[in-house]
Amino acid sequence: MYNKKTIFSQIMDFMPIHEFNKCVKKYEGNYRVRSFTCRSHFYVMAFAQLTYRESLRDIEASLNAFHNKLYHLGIRSKISKSTIADANDKRDWRIYADFAQILIKIARPLYKDDDIGIDLDQMVYALDSSTIDLCLTLFPWAKFRKKKAAIKLHTLLDLHGNIPVFISITEGKIQDVNILDILIPEQNAIYLIDRGYIDFSRLYNLTQNNSYFITRAKSNLNYRVLDYQPVDKTSGLRCDQTICLTGINTSKKYPERLRRIHYYDKENKKKLIFLTNNFILPALSIAKLYKSRWQVELFFKWIKQHLRIKSFYGTSVNAVKVQIWTAICIYLLIIIIKRKFKLTHNIYTILQVLSVSIFEKTPILEAFSNVDELKHNDNLCKQLNLFEL
Repeated sequence: MYNKKTIFSQIMDFMPIHEFNKCVKKYEGNYRVRSFTCRSHFYVMAFAQLTYRESLRDIEASLNAFHNKLYHLGIRSKISKSTIADANDKRDWRIYADFAQILIKIARPLYKDDDIGIDLDQMVYALDSSTIDLCLTLFPWAKFRKKKAAIKLHTLLDLHGNIPVFISITEGKIQDVNILDILIPEQNAIYLIDRGYIDFSRLYNLTQNNSYFITRAKSNLNYRVLDYQPVDKTSGLRCDQTICLTGINTSKKYPERLRRIHYYDKENKKKLIFLTNNFILPALSIAKLYKSRWQVELFFKWIKQHLRIKSFYGTSVNAVKVQIWTAICIYLLIIIIKRKFKLTHNIYTILQVLSVSIFEKTPILEAFSNVDELKHNDNLCKQLNLFEL
Protein backbone atom coordinates (compact mmCIF):
# COMPACT_ATOMS: atom_id res chain seq x y z
CA MET A 1 0.00 0.00 0.00
CA TYR A 2 2.87 2.38 0.79
CA ASN A 3 4.94 2.37 -2.44
CA LYS A 4 6.33 5.86 -1.62
CA LYS A 5 2.87 7.43 -1.42
CA THR A 6 2.01 10.45 0.68
CA ILE A 7 0.17 9.98 3.96
CA PHE A 8 -2.92 11.51 2.35
CA SER A 9 -2.82 9.02 -0.54
CA GLN A 10 -2.47 6.14 1.89
CA ILE A 11 -5.55 7.34 3.77
CA MET A 12 -7.53 7.60 0.53
CA ASP A 13 -6.44 4.05 -0.37
CA PHE A 14 -8.92 2.87 2.25
CA MET A 15 -11.74 4.28 0.14
CA PRO A 16 -13.59 1.52 -1.77
CA ILE A 17 -13.31 3.40 -5.07
CA HIS A 18 -15.63 1.05 -6.95
CA GLU A 19 -18.39 1.68 -4.42
CA PHE A 20 -17.72 5.42 -4.48
CA ASN A 21 -18.05 5.43 -8.27
CA LYS A 22 -21.37 3.61 -7.97
CA CYS A 23 -22.64 6.39 -5.68
CA VAL A 24 -21.47 9.01 -8.19
CA LYS A 25 -23.13 7.19 -11.07
CA LYS A 26 -26.39 6.79 -9.15
CA TYR A 27 -26.79 10.56 -8.81
CA GLU A 28 -25.02 11.49 -12.09
CA GLY A 29 -22.40 13.42 -10.13
CA ASN A 30 -19.97 13.68 -13.04
CA TYR A 31 -22.55 14.65 -15.64
CA ARG A 32 -21.04 17.31 -17.92
CA VAL A 33 -18.01 17.62 -15.63
CA ARG A 34 -14.74 18.18 -17.49
CA SER A 35 -11.99 18.02 -14.89
CA PHE A 36 -13.04 18.53 -11.24
CA THR A 37 -14.73 15.16 -10.72
CA CYS A 38 -16.62 14.02 -7.63
CA ARG A 39 -13.57 12.04 -6.62
CA SER A 40 -11.34 15.14 -6.77
CA HIS A 41 -14.06 17.06 -4.93
CA PHE A 42 -14.11 14.46 -2.14
CA TYR A 43 -10.30 14.54 -1.90
CA VAL A 44 -10.31 18.34 -1.56
CA MET A 45 -12.99 18.24 1.15
CA ALA A 46 -11.12 15.43 2.90
CA PHE A 47 -7.92 17.53 2.82
CA ALA A 48 -9.86 20.45 4.31
CA GLN A 49 -11.16 18.27 7.14
CA LEU A 50 -7.84 16.61 7.90
CA THR A 51 -5.86 19.86 7.94
CA TYR A 52 -8.44 22.11 9.63
CA ARG A 53 -8.95 24.56 6.75
CA GLU A 54 -11.20 27.44 7.76
CA SER A 55 -12.44 28.74 4.40
CA LEU A 56 -12.47 28.16 0.65
CA ARG A 57 -9.68 30.70 0.25
CA ASP A 58 -7.69 28.82 2.88
CA ILE A 59 -8.19 25.54 1.01
CA GLU A 60 -7.18 27.12 -2.32
CA ALA A 61 -4.04 28.74 -0.91
CA SER A 62 -2.94 25.61 0.96
CA LEU A 63 -3.34 23.25 -1.98
CA ASN A 64 -1.85 25.59 -4.56
CA ALA A 65 1.17 26.09 -2.32
CA PHE A 66 1.88 22.41 -2.99
CA HIS A 67 0.68 22.36 -6.60
CA ASN A 68 3.53 20.06 -7.61
CA LYS A 69 2.24 17.45 -5.14
CA LEU A 70 -1.46 17.57 -6.02
CA TYR A 71 -1.16 14.80 -8.59
CA HIS A 72 0.32 12.52 -5.93
CA LEU A 73 -2.61 13.38 -3.66
CA GLY A 74 -5.01 12.10 -6.32
CA ILE A 75 -6.19 15.60 -7.33
CA ARG A 76 -5.88 15.87 -11.10
CA SER A 77 -7.24 19.37 -11.74
CA LYS A 78 -6.35 22.93 -10.81
CA ILE A 79 -7.88 24.09 -7.56
CA SER A 80 -9.71 27.38 -7.26
CA LYS A 81 -12.10 28.85 -4.75
CA SER A 82 -14.90 29.19 -7.30
CA THR A 83 -14.50 25.58 -8.49
CA ILE A 84 -14.86 24.20 -4.96
CA ALA A 85 -17.79 26.51 -4.19
CA ASP A 86 -19.58 25.47 -7.38
CA ALA A 87 -19.04 21.78 -6.59
CA ASN A 88 -20.34 22.21 -3.03
CA ASP A 89 -23.49 23.88 -4.36
CA LYS A 90 -24.21 21.52 -7.28
CA ARG A 91 -22.82 18.05 -6.47
CA ASP A 92 -25.64 16.06 -4.93
CA TRP A 93 -24.96 15.64 -1.21
CA ARG A 94 -26.54 12.18 -1.35
CA ILE A 95 -23.40 10.93 -3.13
CA TYR A 96 -21.39 11.43 0.05
CA ALA A 97 -24.24 10.35 2.32
CA ASP A 98 -24.52 7.02 0.49
CA PHE A 99 -20.74 6.62 0.55
CA ALA A 100 -20.76 7.17 4.31
CA GLN A 101 -23.19 4.26 4.63
CA ILE A 102 -20.72 2.07 2.75
CA LEU A 103 -17.92 3.08 5.13
CA ILE A 104 -20.22 2.34 8.08
CA LYS A 105 -20.71 -1.21 6.77
CA ILE A 106 -16.91 -1.59 6.61
CA ALA A 107 -16.29 -0.14 10.07
CA ARG A 108 -18.96 -1.95 12.10
CA PRO A 109 -17.56 -5.50 11.79
CA LEU A 110 -14.15 -4.19 12.90
CA TYR A 111 -15.61 -3.03 16.23
CA LYS A 112 -18.37 -5.58 16.82
CA ASP A 113 -16.50 -7.21 19.71
CA ASP A 114 -15.66 -3.97 21.55
CA ASP A 115 -16.60 -3.93 25.22
CA ILE A 116 -19.46 -1.60 26.23
CA GLY A 117 -19.24 -2.36 29.94
CA ILE A 118 -22.03 -4.96 30.02
CA ASP A 119 -21.93 -8.44 28.52
CA LEU A 120 -24.77 -8.49 25.97
CA ASP A 121 -25.49 -10.33 22.76
CA GLN A 122 -27.82 -7.54 21.66
CA MET A 123 -26.96 -4.40 19.73
CA VAL A 124 -27.08 -1.24 21.84
CA TYR A 125 -27.67 2.17 20.26
CA ALA A 126 -27.74 5.70 21.68
CA LEU A 127 -30.03 8.18 19.94
CA ASP A 128 -29.65 11.93 20.31
CA SER A 129 -29.31 15.19 18.40
CA SER A 130 -26.91 18.13 18.43
CA THR A 131 -27.74 21.67 17.35
CA ILE A 132 -25.33 23.66 15.17
CA ASP A 133 -26.03 27.39 15.36
CA LEU A 134 -25.98 29.39 12.13
CA CYS A 135 -26.38 33.00 11.05
CA LEU A 136 -29.99 33.68 10.06
CA THR A 137 -28.93 36.20 7.39
CA LEU A 138 -26.63 33.71 5.64
CA PHE A 139 -28.73 30.59 6.23
CA PRO A 140 -32.39 31.71 6.03
CA TRP A 141 -33.50 28.19 5.08
CA ALA A 142 -32.25 26.74 8.42
CA LYS A 143 -35.34 27.69 10.42
CA PHE A 144 -34.97 27.50 14.17
CA ARG A 145 -36.10 30.59 16.07
CA LYS A 146 -37.34 34.04 15.12
CA LYS A 147 -33.87 35.60 15.18
CA LYS A 148 -31.70 32.55 14.96
CA ALA A 149 -30.91 29.83 12.42
CA ALA A 150 -29.65 26.33 13.14
CA ILE A 151 -29.51 22.78 11.90
CA LYS A 152 -29.78 19.58 13.90
CA LEU A 153 -27.61 16.54 13.52
CA HIS A 154 -29.72 13.54 14.60
CA THR A 155 -27.50 10.53 15.21
CA LEU A 156 -27.96 6.90 16.16
CA LEU A 157 -24.67 5.66 17.60
CA ASP A 158 -23.63 2.02 17.75
CA LEU A 159 -21.90 1.80 21.12
CA HIS A 160 -19.62 -0.94 19.80
CA GLY A 161 -16.92 1.39 18.48
CA ASN A 162 -19.05 4.55 18.71
CA ILE A 163 -19.99 4.33 15.04
CA PRO A 164 -22.81 6.55 13.72
CA VAL A 165 -25.11 4.14 11.88
CA PHE A 166 -27.91 6.61 11.18
CA ILE A 167 -27.64 10.35 10.60
CA SER A 168 -30.30 12.84 9.62
CA ILE A 169 -29.63 16.55 9.05
CA THR A 170 -32.69 18.74 9.58
CA GLU A 171 -33.69 22.31 10.27
CA GLY A 172 -33.25 23.32 13.89
CA LYS A 173 -37.00 23.61 14.52
CA ILE A 174 -37.62 19.90 13.89
CA GLN A 175 -38.41 18.19 17.19
CA ASP A 176 -36.20 15.26 18.15
CA VAL A 177 -39.12 12.87 18.61
CA ASN A 178 -40.03 13.12 14.90
CA ILE A 179 -36.88 11.17 14.03
CA LEU A 180 -38.48 8.03 15.49
CA ASP A 181 -40.88 8.14 12.51
CA ILE A 182 -38.06 7.57 9.99
CA LEU A 183 -35.93 5.29 12.12
CA ILE A 184 -36.28 1.63 11.13
CA PRO A 185 -36.25 -0.41 14.38
CA GLU A 186 -33.87 -3.34 14.58
CA GLN A 187 -35.32 -6.42 16.22
CA ASN A 188 -33.94 -7.25 19.68
CA ALA A 189 -31.83 -4.08 19.72
CA ILE A 190 -31.77 -1.72 22.71
CA TYR A 191 -32.25 2.02 22.13
CA LEU A 192 -31.04 4.48 24.76
CA ILE A 193 -33.01 7.71 24.43
CA ASP A 194 -33.55 10.78 26.57
CA ARG A 195 -36.83 12.37 27.63
CA GLY A 196 -37.02 14.48 24.47
CA TYR A 197 -38.03 11.34 22.57
CA ILE A 198 -40.88 10.32 24.84
CA ASP A 199 -44.00 9.85 22.75
CA PHE A 200 -45.78 6.72 23.84
CA SER A 201 -47.32 5.95 20.46
CA ARG A 202 -43.85 6.01 18.90
CA LEU A 203 -42.35 4.02 21.77
CA TYR A 204 -45.12 1.46 21.37
CA ASN A 205 -44.07 1.11 17.74
CA LEU A 206 -40.62 0.03 18.97
CA THR A 207 -42.26 -2.56 21.22
CA GLN A 208 -44.39 -3.90 18.37
CA ASN A 209 -41.21 -4.30 16.30
CA ASN A 210 -39.62 -6.38 19.09
CA SER A 211 -37.13 -3.64 19.97
CA TYR A 212 -36.27 -2.35 23.44
CA PHE A 213 -35.93 1.19 24.72
CA ILE A 214 -34.57 2.72 27.91
CA THR A 215 -35.44 6.30 28.75
CA ARG A 216 -36.10 8.53 31.74
CA ALA A 217 -39.61 9.12 32.97
CA LYS A 218 -41.11 12.57 33.14
CA SER A 219 -42.19 13.84 36.55
CA ASN A 220 -45.88 14.09 35.59
CA LEU A 221 -46.23 10.46 34.50
CA ASN A 222 -49.56 8.89 35.52
CA TYR A 223 -49.32 5.17 36.21
CA ARG A 224 -50.48 2.30 38.41
CA VAL A 225 -48.15 -0.29 39.94
CA LEU A 226 -49.02 -3.86 38.93
CA ASP A 227 -46.10 -5.72 40.49
CA TYR A 228 -42.62 -5.18 41.88
CA GLN A 229 -39.36 -7.04 42.32
CA PRO A 230 -37.06 -6.92 45.38
CA VAL A 231 -33.90 -4.81 44.93
CA ASP A 232 -30.55 -4.42 46.68
CA LYS A 233 -30.73 -0.87 48.03
CA THR A 234 -26.98 -0.78 48.70
CA SER A 235 -26.47 -0.70 44.90
CA GLY A 236 -28.42 2.52 44.56
CA LEU A 237 -31.64 0.86 43.43
CA ARG A 238 -34.80 1.88 45.24
CA CYS A 239 -37.52 0.00 43.37
CA ASP A 240 -38.16 -2.17 40.29
CA GLN A 241 -41.83 -1.96 39.37
CA THR A 242 -44.12 -3.27 36.65
CA ILE A 243 -46.61 -0.54 35.79
CA CYS A 244 -49.34 0.40 33.37
CA LEU A 245 -50.08 3.93 32.21
CA THR A 246 -53.30 5.49 33.48
CA GLY A 247 -53.35 8.78 31.61
CA ILE A 248 -56.34 9.29 29.30
CA ASN A 249 -54.15 9.53 26.21
CA THR A 250 -51.02 7.67 27.29
CA SER A 251 -52.96 4.53 28.25
CA LYS A 252 -54.31 4.35 24.69
CA LYS A 253 -50.98 5.13 23.05
CA TYR A 254 -49.12 2.52 25.11
CA PRO A 255 -51.60 -0.15 26.29
CA GLU A 256 -49.00 -2.70 27.47
CA ARG A 257 -46.95 -2.99 30.64
CA LEU A 258 -43.82 -0.94 31.31
CA ARG A 259 -41.00 -1.32 33.76
CA ARG A 260 -40.24 1.56 36.14
CA ILE A 261 -36.87 1.56 37.91
CA HIS A 262 -35.92 4.04 40.62
CA TYR A 263 -32.17 4.56 41.04
CA TYR A 264 -30.47 6.96 43.47
CA ASP A 265 -27.14 8.47 42.46
CA LYS A 266 -25.38 8.91 45.81
CA GLU A 267 -22.46 10.85 44.37
CA ASN A 268 -24.59 13.59 42.82
CA LYS A 269 -27.59 13.12 45.13
CA LYS A 270 -29.96 12.66 42.21
CA LYS A 271 -33.12 10.60 41.98
CA LEU A 272 -33.33 8.87 38.59
CA ILE A 273 -36.46 7.19 37.25
CA PHE A 274 -36.08 4.91 34.22
CA LEU A 275 -38.77 3.56 31.92
CA THR A 276 -38.18 0.54 29.73
CA ASN A 277 -40.02 -2.25 27.97
CA ASN A 278 -37.20 -4.67 28.80
CA PHE A 279 -38.23 -7.10 31.55
CA ILE A 280 -35.24 -9.41 31.04
CA LEU A 281 -32.14 -7.46 32.10
CA PRO A 282 -31.41 -6.87 35.79
CA ALA A 283 -32.51 -3.47 37.07
CA LEU A 284 -28.93 -2.37 37.78
CA SER A 285 -27.91 -3.27 34.22
CA ILE A 286 -30.68 -1.00 32.92
CA ALA A 287 -29.21 1.91 34.90
CA LYS A 288 -25.66 1.13 33.72
CA LEU A 289 -26.79 0.88 30.12
CA TYR A 290 -28.46 4.28 30.23
CA LYS A 291 -25.24 5.70 31.60
CA SER A 292 -23.59 4.56 28.33
CA ARG A 293 -25.82 6.98 26.44
CA TRP A 294 -23.23 9.61 27.26
CA GLN A 295 -21.10 8.21 24.43
CA VAL A 296 -23.27 9.94 21.85
CA GLU A 297 -22.68 13.25 23.66
CA LEU A 298 -18.94 12.62 23.49
CA PHE A 299 -19.25 11.84 19.77
CA PHE A 300 -20.94 15.18 19.10
CA LYS A 301 -18.37 17.00 21.21
CA TRP A 302 -15.48 15.32 19.38
CA ILE A 303 -16.60 15.97 15.82
CA LYS A 304 -17.50 19.58 16.62
CA GLN A 305 -14.06 20.20 18.09
CA HIS A 306 -11.93 18.29 15.59
CA LEU A 307 -13.81 18.39 12.26
CA ARG A 308 -15.13 21.33 10.26
CA ILE A 309 -18.88 21.22 10.89
CA LYS A 310 -19.50 24.43 12.85
CA SER A 311 -18.36 26.90 10.17
CA PHE A 312 -19.23 26.19 6.58
CA TYR A 313 -17.62 26.77 3.18
CA GLY A 314 -20.99 27.52 1.55
CA THR A 315 -24.43 28.74 2.62
CA SER A 316 -26.76 26.57 0.55
CA VAL A 317 -28.49 23.47 1.91
CA ASN A 318 -26.46 21.28 -0.44
CA ALA A 319 -23.12 22.85 0.53
CA VAL A 320 -23.80 22.38 4.24
CA LYS A 321 -24.81 18.74 3.82
CA VAL A 322 -21.84 18.00 1.54
CA GLN A 323 -19.47 19.35 4.20
CA ILE A 324 -21.10 17.43 7.07
CA TRP A 325 -21.24 14.14 5.17
CA THR A 326 -17.61 14.40 4.01
CA ALA A 327 -16.66 15.09 7.65
CA ILE A 328 -18.50 11.93 8.72
CA CYS A 329 -16.69 10.00 5.98
CA ILE A 330 -13.32 11.21 7.30
CA TYR A 331 -14.26 10.19 10.84
CA LEU A 332 -15.15 6.73 9.55
CA LEU A 333 -11.94 6.43 7.52
CA ILE A 334 -9.91 7.35 10.61
CA ILE A 335 -11.54 4.70 12.81
CA ILE A 336 -11.14 2.13 10.01
CA ILE A 337 -7.43 2.96 9.76
CA LYS A 338 -7.10 2.80 13.55
CA ARG A 339 -8.40 -0.76 13.63
CA LYS A 340 -6.75 -1.95 10.39
CA PHE A 341 -3.31 -0.84 11.60
CA LYS A 342 -4.08 -1.86 15.20
CA LEU A 343 -3.14 1.61 16.43
CA THR A 344 -3.40 2.02 20.19
CA HIS A 345 -3.50 5.83 20.02
CA ASN A 346 -6.77 7.65 20.59
CA ILE A 347 -8.56 9.22 17.62
CA TYR A 348 -7.47 12.71 18.64
CA THR A 349 -3.80 11.70 18.51
CA ILE A 350 -4.26 9.94 15.17
CA LEU A 351 -5.92 12.96 13.61
CA GLN A 352 -3.23 15.33 14.93
CA VAL A 353 -0.40 13.19 13.54
CA LEU A 354 -2.06 12.79 10.16
CA SER A 355 -2.80 16.51 9.89
CA VAL A 356 0.87 17.54 10.23
CA SER A 357 2.28 14.78 8.04
CA ILE A 358 -0.25 14.84 5.20
CA PHE A 359 2.40 15.45 2.49
CA GLU A 360 5.06 13.16 3.96
CA LYS A 361 6.03 10.08 1.98
CA THR A 362 6.28 7.65 4.84
CA PRO A 363 4.25 4.58 5.83
CA ILE A 364 1.38 5.41 8.16
CA LEU A 365 2.63 3.00 10.82
CA GLU A 366 6.05 4.63 10.78
CA ALA A 367 4.48 8.03 11.35
CA PHE A 368 3.15 6.74 14.69
CA SER A 369 6.25 4.80 15.74
CA ASN A 370 7.62 7.47 18.09
CA VAL A 371 4.40 9.27 18.98
CA ASP A 372 3.26 9.36 22.58
CA GLU A 373 -0.42 9.51 23.40
CA LEU A 374 -1.53 13.14 23.28
CA LYS A 375 -3.51 14.21 26.31
CA HIS A 376 -6.51 16.22 25.24
CA ASN A 377 -8.68 17.89 27.86
CA ASP A 378 -12.26 18.01 26.62
CA ASN A 379 -13.41 19.33 30.01
CA LEU A 380 -15.76 16.39 30.19
CA CYS A 381 -17.96 16.06 33.20
CA LYS A 382 -18.36 12.83 35.08
CA GLN A 383 -20.52 10.40 33.19
CA LEU A 384 -23.25 10.27 35.80
CA ASN A 385 -23.94 13.97 35.17
CA LEU A 386 -25.67 12.91 31.98
CA PHE A 387 -28.69 12.10 34.13
CA GLU A 388 -29.18 15.84 34.62
CA LEU A 389 -30.13 16.16 30.94
